[in-house]
Amino acid sequence: MSKIQDMMQYAVEHKVPIMQQEGMNFLVDFITENRYHHILEIGSAIGYSAIQMALADDENHVITLERNTELFQLAQKNIQEMKLDHRICVLNVDAYEYQIDQQFDFIFIDAAKSQYHGFFEKYYPYLKAGGACFFDNMEFHGLVRSPNATQNRNTKQLIRKIKEFREFIEENEELKSEYYEDVGDGILIVYGKEKGHGIY
Repeated sequence: MSKIQDMMQYAVEHKVPIMQQEGMNFLVDFITENRYHHILEIGSAIGYSAIQMALADDENHVITLERNTELFQLAQKNIQEMKLDHRICVLNVDAYEYQIDQQFDFIFIDAAKSQYHGFFEKYYPYLKAGGACFFDNMEFHGLVRSPNATQNRNTKQLIRKIKEFREFIEENEELKSEYYEDVGDGILIVYGKEKGHGIY
């Protein structure tokens, strides 16, 4: 069994959320086709997606942030075992506290879904013109389209926040975006634009 398969099995057994395979394939193809090499990821978990993005091209460099110390340590271990620690920098830090000092071709936001809007506000200004900001789980297992399928109050609040964030993006005429509701668990892509234009 390969290291990638080991990680996928670990995620299932320990209930660590990682990206669905269809969505992961879409993401890797997307960054490869667009030649995005400088990547920021919010939410490392066990390092699965950071490793996949780094493996997509030898020129890819990833900075990935994880606030959970246990997950950070596991991601660090997995990245070292894959001999990718020279191209993946994993940091044990809260994404809201991270002091960013560079721009990126690609920003993958895969942390708390309820915080998508806040993370977008913080990190979108550091996206290069022509780059892309990528959000997964926008359908949240089909519940965004069928919110009455759950009676859990916290889940309903989360669904509402995801829906409001998507509406904010789509209704903002200054932003160019694409939505893929049937890929993985729903993918939203927001493109970078020339600085000095629009709301940022």
